[in-house]
Amino acid sequence: MVANWLGNKCFKVVHQKNLVYNTCWEDPRLDRQALSLGQDDSVLVITSAGCNALDYALESPRSVHAVDMNPLQNALLELKCAAIRTLNYEDFFQVFGRGVHANWQSLYNNHIRASLAPDVRSIWDRRSDFFDGTSRRKSFYFRGTSGLFAWLINGYLKRPAGLKEAIGELLQAESVDQQRQIYQERNINQLLWSKPLRWALRRDTTLAMLGVPRSQRKQLDQSYPGGIGGFIQDRIEAVFKTLPLRDNYFWRVYLTGRYTPECCPEYLKEENFQRLKSGLVDRVHTHTNTVEGFLTQHDERVSRFVLLDHMDWLYDRYPELLASEWQSILNRATSDARVLWRSAALTVDFVDPLKLQFEGNQVQLGDLLHYHQELATSLHARDRVHTYGSFYIADLFGPATSNDDRILDPTQKAVATGVAA
Repeated sequence: MVANWLGNKCFKVVHQKNLVYNTCWEDPRLDRQALSLGQDDSVLVITSAGCNALDYALESPRSVHAVDMNPLQNALLELKCAAIRTLNYEDFFQVFGRGVHANWQSLYNNHIRASLAPDVRSIWDRRSDFFDGTSRRKSFYFRGTSGLFAWLINGYLKRPAGLKEAIGELLQAESVDQQRQIYQERNINQLLWSKPLRWALRRDTTLAMLGVPRSQRKQLDQSYPGGIGGFIQDRIEAVFKTLPLRDNYFWRVYLTGRYTPECCPEYLKEENFQRLKSGLVDRVHTHTNTVEGFLTQHDERVSRFVLLDHMDWLYDRYPELLASEWQSILNRATSDARVLWRSAALTVDFVDPLKLQFEGNQVQLGDLLHYHQELATSLHARDRVHTYGSFYIADLFGPATSNDDRILDPTQKAVATGVAA
């Protein structure tokens, strides 16, 4: 009980009034395949850092609604949208690609600031040093709570002789085989996984900086050999040894503090920047609210829901709110709606049993969900982030039509997941 209280307290303190995520930690390459977005789709996504909301907008859906309870996360997306509208590509990439711009104060005051709503303007007025390189942490990608963790890790990487250089070689490797060879020959496993780092990764304060609530830690401690520490070590080793790093911008930005033009989110590529600037950015809308609150107030139907991993936290602390959130999804969803979510757990057993009202009857949510099990498994294995235990793709109301989208029996539905090796 004391450990749970301390863990939840750490998470609340770290997240309250802080920018937690400075970049999204979900792979939109998988999401684009899973969502199959069309021009008539309306998307709801939890904002996080807004990278993926902009990524979805590049698929030209009718609208993308970015919803987050943390106003600073929405303010970051608003800043990106305003910068897209008012800056040229070179300045924009310097700000959000390199994470620092020598003339940031001038760009902000003379171009971006007037395009922001008053509440968003107030947030960035108080954080004017986030992009100007004057603080010890320099890059924007070392700011915020997750950025602070990345900055501390970068400091740690400089301590064991040769480790920082070896990581640099990994990022420049031409193939997975070359990565694996570098990893083994440079003895990265022994250099990286010191006792102090293993200890730190088991601390609730460290996990809170990464946006990991105690409920997610508990799931992995109960289901994964070696608990969350073993899970993190195995997943990072898999990233370095089994997945191509040349286009893995998720790990590059936290290991270096910057993107490159060749290895960056889609919204940072010049062609896509111009497409957003030409009008697609206007399809992105932010809402500081809960998912349920937004859907209750929203008049239009939504066809695609991207729930990230927030249900892990919700079910553990507020199970009644999880049910009411799904009820709001049912009430506002189109007949062809699709839902994506991720979990720290290897399997999720708290979604299907939820009891909801549908067409005047009480039903279990699992009876309305039709999982894309094989597609989820295939995509999850290629996830460049590789830090989630499972990935789910489900259609609401009716069975999907492709070969891998069969209606599952209750036992199968309880374990339908994409679990990477």
